[in-house]
Amino acid sequence: MKFVVSSTELLSHLMVVSRVISSKNTLPILDNFLFKLKGNELEITASDLETTLVTKLSLENVTEGGEIAIPYKILVDTLKEFSEQPLTFDINADTYAIVVNSENGHFNIVGQPADDFPARAEIKAEKKVGVKFPADALLTGITKTIFATADDELRPVMNGILLECSPEHITFVASDAHKLVRYRRMDVRSDETASFILPKKPASLLKNVLAKETGSVAVDFDDKNAIFTMANYTMICRLVEGTYPNYNSVIPSDNPNKVVADRLDVYNSLRRVANFANQASNLIKLSLTGNQLVVSAQDLDFSISAQERLTCQYEGDDMEIGFKSVFLIEILANIPSSDVVLSLSDPSRAGLIFPMGTENADEDILMLLMPMMIGS
Repeated sequence: MKFVVSSTELLSHLMVVSRVISSKNTLPILDNFLFKLKGNELEITASDLETTLVTKLSLENVTEGGEIAIPYKILVDTLKEFSEQPLTFDINADTYAIVVNSENGHFNIVGQPADDFPARAEIKAEKKVGVKFPADALLTGITKTIFATADDELRPVMNGILLECSPEHITFVASDAHKLVRYRRMDVRSDETASFILPKKPASLLKNVLAKETGSVAVDFDDKNAIFTMANYTMICRLVEGTYPNYNSVIPSDNPNKVVADRLDVYNSLRRVANFANQASNLIKLSLTGNQLVVSAQDLDFSISAQERLTCQYEGDDMEIGFKSVFLIEILANIPSSDVVLSLSDPSRAGLIFPMGTENADEDILMLLMPMMIGS
């Protein structure tokens, strides 16, 4: 097995797929990249058993094909120290000895048999569902929802993003039981109604890969696994098994009290006032009256408090409602519009937060935040 490859091109691909590799792998072989060379195409695979990421490079100078597992850390650390130059990989298929020749020297690495690398998961043909996403739509859906996923060992279904496919639209949902985000795309549709829960780690990996992708992404899934096929990368991941809670039941439908305010003004005010909130509760209070929004917080233990007045458009009864400041700040940071709408029923029910208009008519975003009790 012998080939020549650009040092920087190889490193850029390895840096992406190496994100899959866990620091606590149960199988030593998973601390390796799997290199497969067939014709002029080099396929590189990294896996942690749950998620597998594959990339392909086209090479011009290939003497002989083959496959081998190469330790990822020493290879990546060495490539980082090279300037742009061609590197020749000369691999002995019998002894797994790898010699990397550069302009000024050579480096010896010992590989492992490719057969030891775990096989990829496959989609069952009889249960397969396929959807095509524009890369930017899938990226936006993940970006808008991943921050709201939970870290709950008792309810693993909450630790991922629910993707609901239907002939009308595609919906992304994430919730940690305190906040909920629903992002919907009307311009992406499926031939049939189906859903799956994408775990947080592969969602985060996809987010990084999709930032460099254009065109479309083919998503095929069954009840256990999903395959995301892009121009330069393929990701196979095990899905979260279980039924996602009925999120529609927690979205209040009757919210007569509506606030429209400058998103950045509210966001910056919250960041300032939140410094004075009790560190245990992070409670921040919103008082609404007339066209005025008062943001306040206090920590009685340290005798500190803060209050800011903001102008807004408010339709509804005078009310006070409490929220966890870190959640509200996080939600406002992920809303794209300049103005934000806060839709409320009463201080004990969830508040809905929307952007005031969107640049894309095909997208619909709703964020929900559960209130906190305001102490007397």
